[in-house]
Amino acid sequence: MHRTVLNLKDGWLFALGMELPAREAFHPVHIPHDWAVTSPVSQDAPLNMAQGYFHRKEIGWYERTVCVAEKRADRRYFLDFGGVFECAEVLVNGIKAGGQRYGYTPFRLDVTNLTQTGENHILVRVDNTREPADRWYSGCGIYRPVQWIETDQTYLDEKSILVHSIIQNGQAVLHIQTGTSFPVKASLFAPDKGLTDEACGCGEITLRVIRPVFWSAESPCLYTLSLALENGDALSLHIGIRTVEISAEKGLTVNGIPVKLRGVCLHQDMGCRGIAATKEMWRDRLKKLKEMGCNALRLAHHMHSNEMLDLCDEMGFYVYEEAFDKWRSGLYGRYFAQDWQHDLEAMLLRDRNRPSVIIWGVGNEVENQGQQSMVDTLSMLTDFVHLKEPTRPVSYAMNPHFKRPGKKIDFSAVKDIQKLVDEVDNREIDKMEERLDCIAAIAEHVDVISCNYQEQWFEIIHRRIPGKPILSTEAYPFFVGNEASMQNYTECIPSFIPEKYPYVIGSYVWTGYDYLGESMGWPSKGWTGSLLRMDGTPRVSWYILKSRWTKEPMVYLSVLDNELGDEFTKAHWANPPFEGIWDFPKLHQGVLPYLIATNCERVEIHVGGRVLYPDLPKEKREGYITGFVPWVPGKIEVRGYMGKECVCSHALYTPGISDHLVFSARDPETVQPGEEMLLTASIVDFGGNLCIRDERRVSFRAEGNAVILATENSNLMETTPYSSASVPAWHGKASVVFRRTGKEGFQIIAEAEGLNPAVWYAESSSY
Repeated sequence: MHRTVLNLKDGWLFALGMELPAREAFHPVHIPHDWAVTSPVSQDAPLNMAQGYFHRKEIGWYERTVCVAEKRADRRYFLDFGGVFECAEVLVNGIKAGGQRYGYTPFRLDVTNLTQTGENHILVRVDNTREPADRWYSGCGIYRPVQWIETDQTYLDEKSILVHSIIQNGQAVLHIQTGTSFPVKASLFAPDKGLTDEACGCGEITLRVIRPVFWSAESPCLYTLSLALENGDALSLHIGIRTVEISAEKGLTVNGIPVKLRGVCLHQDMGCRGIAATKEMWRDRLKKLKEMGCNALRLAHHMHSNEMLDLCDEMGFYVYEEAFDKWRSGLYGRYFAQDWQHDLEAMLLRDRNRPSVIIWGVGNEVENQGQQSMVDTLSMLTDFVHLKEPTRPVSYAMNPHFKRPGKKIDFSAVKDIQKLVDEVDNREIDKMEERLDCIAAIAEHVDVISCNYQEQWFEIIHRRIPGKPILSTEAYPFFVGNEASMQNYTECIPSFIPEKYPYVIGSYVWTGYDYLGESMGWPSKGWTGSLLRMDGTPRVSWYILKSRWTKEPMVYLSVLDNELGDEFTKAHWANPPFEGIWDFPKLHQGVLPYLIATNCERVEIHVGGRVLYPDLPKEKREGYITGFVPWVPGKIEVRGYMGKECVCSHALYTPGISDHLVFSARDPETVQPGEEMLLTASIVDFGGNLCIRDERRVSFRAEGNAVILATENSNLMETTPYSSASVPAWHGKASVVFRRTGKEGFQIIAEAEGLNPAVWYAESSSY
């Protein structure tokens, strides 16, 4: 018989309580679910800054029933959890089935012996009372998909399947280890071309592709590999055929072509939905990164969801995947000694067949960096990865701070491990030779020297350790340091530094999107030093990177405006306050600083009936031009030229009186039943120009087959609960997340006092 997979999204009941709550305390929830993000924020919340002032120190209980028509002796039954945060214990029919401590590791439980004919009761206890928590918002609950899986007694296990491709004489040879001694039929299908090759075998199978189409970030071609047992059990994998080589001499090559990693780091939360973010919501976010020319993601600092890695394969991103952040300190300190092998292996086995994953990471900015105790642990971890998955390089992301050994620290008592690591004290190593000694000790045990915020030392590091490639695993969005200091305010963009050196394979900006937690202080709920705000609105650094990372002619004009307010950004990660705005009601005349991001040969500014001629872009190293422009209300336009031809332009307008709300998003007909989506409403004047200074409250409601899940305005200092149906506009915008609940039509309505509403609707779906 074939396997059956039941996705357990609906039908769950949930309640909070230190002990199992009474029946009447439970209420329906939908999976994925994050109970903390819907709570009010308050300054006295436990773990306040790290967790974004959300209340999360509680125990949650989830229950559901699954009906099995007939419990059969020749069948096996599994419960599969994509992730539960954290310390999950699962009971089936009142008997403990198992669990998982670390909240980012997926787990599957064999519940065959606990399954019965008829109703099967599932109870999941989730404990988030332990300290310390992560340095970022980690959320609470069953926040990734759950599946009930039925197979025959003999079945294929995804984690036991290994696919390794070798390119020979223009052909691809696929060696497939099936993880079973039973006969397996393997069939390989090329995209849009049908069957490519098939074979049968026990244990190991070889397939050949005569003229393979290679996978890369630019062209993410995926083949479908189908594996089937004689009893009918079958699995399908999406695989990419590609070669990746990394060396100090040639840098990074993919399929023989030199590549620079033009990447960003990402945390897994999504603002008002917390960590309960769906695949399609992340698809919309990743499209915005692709538009910028981003080709790489560092998924920080833990194993991300299976759905996120699927998107990286499908959309084309080179992934640096890491298992955990700190080792013996921070949240993972209570798990490391007992669980590190289990959690690290879970990442390797799940994602080793993915074309997107090119580097394994085994830690980030850990305690005692460069000292012997740390190096010994690093050696243990990297040796384990090389043994279990030898086809990819292994690395560790170094903090720019190194310290001399001091008195022994009880890390279990440290509340803020990052402060301890980052804080400059009398043990801080400031001599470059001593710092290089630490880096060299680490470099002995990694395949790639991964540096956080150390672009200013790349040449020095390479001279000391010439045989190892270098990667910037975290880079500031805007400012490069100085040899004497990791922080310096210059015009140099860190992500452009790798392009100067063949031995540097690229960089990952910290971060792509704003995220919850790691707050810089009340009332900010999170981190705002990113390329994009929660709703996908780019900051100026996004346009600067786009000007260097894309070939399509582009030009973007922004003007300095300090009146829009402080976003509580940690200074060195901040973007200068340039915005796409031409609205200065307090000015009568004068000049304003501007920044133009462009990849054109030259630009012109048209304002007030005059033409201005800025410096040529080629004279600016960093892909942007700065200068001053006179304030003349109305319209200002910048035009980009290649030779004598105007190839692109960007205009800003002074808005009139706010008139109506407008939605701008993809076609509503593409939203499938069950899918969630973030939708943003903008306040505009009669001509459709954004009224960026209008902050009136916007209310949202759904009609038909849709429900409102949360609202937000991308301002992390806004204290309106995400569960509210209304929120003040910020920068002229407010957003809503909704779920389509059925095939029939629906509409989402945005309203604000004194404005004409916006309506976004879809007809009945054919999906």
